[in-house]
Amino acid sequence: MISDYHAKYFAYELTRQRRGGDLDRISVSLFDAAVDLNPHQIDAALFALQNPLSKGVLLADEVGLGKTIEAALVLCQYWAERRRNLIVICPAALRKQWANELSEKFHLPTQVLDSRTYNILRKEGIYNPLEQQKIIIMSYHYAARMADKLRLTLWDLVVIDEAHKLRNAHRESHKTGQALKSALAGSRKLLLTATPLQNSLMELYGLSTIIDEQLFGDANSFRSQFIRNGPDITGLRYRLQEFSQRTLRRQVLEYIKYTERKALTLPFNPSDEEQQLYDLLSAYLQRPDTYGVPWRQRHLVSLVIRKLLASSTEAVKETLKTLLKRLRELKDETLQQTDWLDQLLIQEEIDEEWFTELDDKTDKEEESEPSKQVDLTQLRGEIAELESYLTLAQSIPIDTKTHALTQALTQGFERMSAMGAARKAVIFTESRRTQDYLQHYLEQHGYANKTISFSGSNNSAAVTGIYQRWLKEHKNSDKVTGSPAVDRRSAIIDHFKNTAEILIATEAAAEGINLQFCSLVINYDLPWNPQRIEQRIGRCHRYGQKFDVVVINFLNQRNEADQRVLELLTEKFQLFEGLFGASDELIGSIESIVNLEKRIASIYDSCRTPQEIQAAFDTLQKDLEDSISERIKDTEEKLLENFDEQVHERLKLQKEQAITQLDRTQRMFWQLTHFVLHQHANFNEPNLSFNLKPPIGVAAPSGEYQLIQKNQQNNANTHTYRLTHPLGEYVLETGKNLTCAPALVTFNLTGYLGKISVLENLASKSGWLALNLLELDSFEKEEHLVFTGLTDAGEVLDKDACERLFNLSAKAKLLDENTPKIFTQQVTRQLEAALSKALEENTVYFKREQEKLEAWSEDQLLSAEQILDNTKLKLREAKRLARLAESIEEQKSAQEEIKKLERQQRRQRHELFDVEDAIEDRRDQLITALEKRMHQHSSHQELFKLRFHLI
Repeated sequence: MISDYHAKYFAYELTRQRRGGDLDRISVSLFDAAVDLNPHQIDAALFALQNPLSKGVLLADEVGLGKTIEAALVLCQYWAERRRNLIVICPAALRKQWANELSEKFHLPTQVLDSRTYNILRKEGIYNPLEQQKIIIMSYHYAARMADKLRLTLWDLVVIDEAHKLRNAHRESHKTGQALKSALAGSRKLLLTATPLQNSLMELYGLSTIIDEQLFGDANSFRSQFIRNGPDITGLRYRLQEFSQRTLRRQVLEYIKYTERKALTLPFNPSDEEQQLYDLLSAYLQRPDTYGVPWRQRHLVSLVIRKLLASSTEAVKETLKTLLKRLRELKDETLQQTDWLDQLLIQEEIDEEWFTELDDKTDKEEESEPSKQVDLTQLRGEIAELESYLTLAQSIPIDTKTHALTQALTQGFERMSAMGAARKAVIFTESRRTQDYLQHYLEQHGYANKTISFSGSNNSAAVTGIYQRWLKEHKNSDKVTGSPAVDRRSAIIDHFKNTAEILIATEAAAEGINLQFCSLVINYDLPWNPQRIEQRIGRCHRYGQKFDVVVINFLNQRNEADQRVLELLTEKFQLFEGLFGASDELIGSIESIVNLEKRIASIYDSCRTPQEIQAAFDTLQKDLEDSISERIKDTEEKLLENFDEQVHERLKLQKEQAITQLDRTQRMFWQLTHFVLHQHANFNEPNLSFNLKPPIGVAAPSGEYQLIQKNQQNNANTHTYRLTHPLGEYVLETGKNLTCAPALVTFNLTGYLGKISVLENLASKSGWLALNLLELDSFEKEEHLVFTGLTDAGEVLDKDACERLFNLSAKAKLLDENTPKIFTQQVTRQLEAALSKALEENTVYFKREQEKLEAWSEDQLLSAEQILDNTKLKLREAKRLARLAESIEEQKSAQEEIKKLERQQRRQRHELFDVEDAIEDRRDQLITALEKRMHQHSSHQELFKLRFHLI
C-alpha cells in the first residue's frame, strides 16, 4: 500500500510541466495513445518539442510512416499541458480523417469547421467557434478565407498537413500562403509533408518562411548563398537541421512489417446500347452551346457527368432527369439559377469544397462570359434530345460492368481464402446512386444480408437499424461518443467487421476509417486523382494489416481514354502493386506542374478520335516524366536524410526508453488511482480494471473502467481509463492537493519482490527527505521536482535513490520532531543547484537561437550588398557600351546612363550603411528580448518533508 507521500509525488511527477525534447516530456501522450507507437514516431514528436525557442519544425517522413500520429502525439501533449488553442489545417479531403484519428487514437475532442458549421455554431450561441476547448480542423481554402478571424487567436500550435502546398508561400502571388503566413505569424507551427523538395531549392525557402521569417534572409540572399554557382549542400544542411527531420521507410523495417498490394484487372465490353449512350452524351458534353450545361459551370458539370457515365447507367438516368428538369424550368421561365448545381452535387455526395480548387481558375475565366438570349427552338430540340437519351438509358436493365463485379468478388474471395484472410471486400464508387444500385443488385444475386453501405449521410433505414442495435449493445461504454454522425460510422464499421461481407462505399469512406481487417479493395469507379486512389487503398493497406491487399480495377475495352487512364495510374504512379503503392514523392513532384484531374477532364472534353486521345495522353505522360527530376531527388537525399546507422541507433534507444517510461507511468498512475478511489471502486488487479461508483462532482459515469494498455483491445462495455480522462484528471488533482504533514515513513525494502541495488546500502538506516517543486518561467514554463535526502550519518542521497524509495510500500506516522539545520541547508543547496542546471540547459537553446539570428542578419546584409553589386555590374556594362558607341547620339545616351548608375551607386553605398545599422539593431533587439526571457521568474514550494526509515 502506498502512503499520502507516494500519492502526492506520483501526481506531481505525472503532471509537471516539462521542457525540451526528453522522452518524459511526452509521457502523457505516450500513455494515453490507443495505438502501438513506433520509435520513429516518438523520435519525430520529440524533435518537434525539443527547442522551446523554435517557432516550428518540418516533419518530412516518407509516405506511410504515420506523420499524422507524430503530429497527434504533439497535440496530445499540448492538450495535457493545458495549452489548448490548437488547429489543424489540411486539404479538404483529409478533414474527417484527422478528426477520427485524433478522436479514436488519442481521445482528443475535435471540431471540423467550414462556413456552414461555423454559422450553425454561431446561431447556437457559441460566440467564437474557433475557441471551443476543441482541436479545430479546417481546410486550406477555408483557413485562407478566415485569415482575419484566425489572426485574433493566439494559437499554441498550428499543424499544417500536406505542407508542400505552401512551398511558394514566399511569393506575393501565392494568395493562400500569404494569407496563412500573415494570420498565423505569432504561432508555433508543425508542418507535415513527404515531399519537402520537388522542383527547386526555393521551395525549402518558401516552407521556411511559413515557420519563421528569420530562419533565412530574403529570397535573393537564399539564391545567392545556396543556389547560384551550385547548391551549397553542406551549409544548407546545417541550417536545416534545426527545423527539419526526415525518416525513410527502409530505416524502420525492423519495427514496421508491411504487407504487399496485388493488382487484378478485369476487362469488360459494354453492350452496344451502353456504348451508344456513352457516345451520345460525350458528344453532347463537347458541344459549346448547350443549355443543359450552363457556361459558368461547364467545366464542373461536365466533369461530374463524365464521372457518372463511367460509373453506372442508373446514375446517368437520374442526372439526365436533373438536366431535363432544369431545361423545362428554363423554357417555362421558372428556373432558379442558384440551386440546381448544389442539388446535383448533393445528390451524388460530391464534396463541393474539393471541387473548388480544381475548378477555381476555370470559373474565374468564365465569369466574364455574357449571358445569351434563349433560343426556344433550340431549347425544345435539346429537351427532346435529352429525353431520347433518357429513354435509351431506361432500356438498359443491368450494366455489363455489374456482371463483371460478381466475377471480381468471386476471384477476390478466392484470393482471400487462399491467404487465410477474412471474406471481406470494400467496393468504392464515386456515385451515391450507383451505390444504391449495386447494393440492391448484390442483395438479389447471392449476397442477401451480407452488404452494408457507407455514405456521407449514412441515414438509410438499414443503417439506422444497425445503428440503434449498436447503441443498445454499447450503452454506457466509451464507444458511444454522443455524436450521431460519428457513432453511425462506428456502427457501420463494426457491422462490416463482425457480420457483413461487403461494404459499398462512396468517397466518404476513403477518409478517416480503418479497415485493416479487410484485404480486398474494388474500385468500381476509378478516380483520376492518384491521391484519392491512395486514400481508398490506404483504408485497408495500412499499419496493422496482416495480409496482402488485393486491388481490383475494371477495364472498359471499348473506351480508349479509360484504358489510358488506368495505364497511367498503374504504370506511372504504381498505385496497385508492391509494398507501398504510390509515393508522395511522385504525386507531389507533379502537383505544381500538372493538375492531373483537370488535364484528363480536358482530354475527354476535347478529343474525339482514338488518335487524338492517344496523342493527348502521350503529351500528358511526357509532362509527368519531365516534372520528376532525378537531380532534385539526389539533392533531397543529401540535404534531408541521415545515415541509416545513425537512425537505427537513435530509434533503438527511443524504443527501449519508451518501454521503460510507459511501465513507470502505468505503475504510478495505477497505484495513485487505487489510493484515491479505494472507497469508491472495486479493483481487479490482474486485469488493471475497477468498477466505479463515482465520487461527487466528477464528470464520469459509474461502471467498469479498464486502464489503457498497448496491444490490447478493451472490452466493448468498459470505459477506457487514461490520464486525460475526466476521472483520471480528478485522481491526479486529488493527489496533488493532499496535505502531507511531517511524518516518520517506514519504507519496506525486505518485502519488495525485485532488486534495487541503489537502496541496499541504506538498509536499516534513517534520515530526512524532502520534495520541492521548483517553478521556472523561462522560454517556457518549467516545473522540476527536487528531492533532497540526508541520512543521520550525513550521507547525501542522490535523486535516483530518493525516487526508488517510492517504489516500496510504506507506512506513515505523524511526527513532531524538528528538522535538523544541516538538512534545511542541504535543501537550499539542492534547489540552487537545480535552478542553476535548468538555466544552464536553457543557455544551450539561447545560443542556438542567437546563432540563428546572427546567420539571419548576415543573410540580410548579403542581400543588401547584392543590390550594390548588381549596380556595379550594370555600370561596368554601361561603360563598355560607351566605349563601343559609334555616333555622338549613342555616346551621349551612354554617358547619361553612366551618370544615372553612378548616382544610384553613390546612393546605395550611403544607404548600405543605414541598412547594415538597421539589421544589426534588429538582431540586437531580438537577442536582448531573448536574454530577458531566459530567467523571468523562479519560485519553489515544499510538497512534503518526512523522516524516513528503511527496513
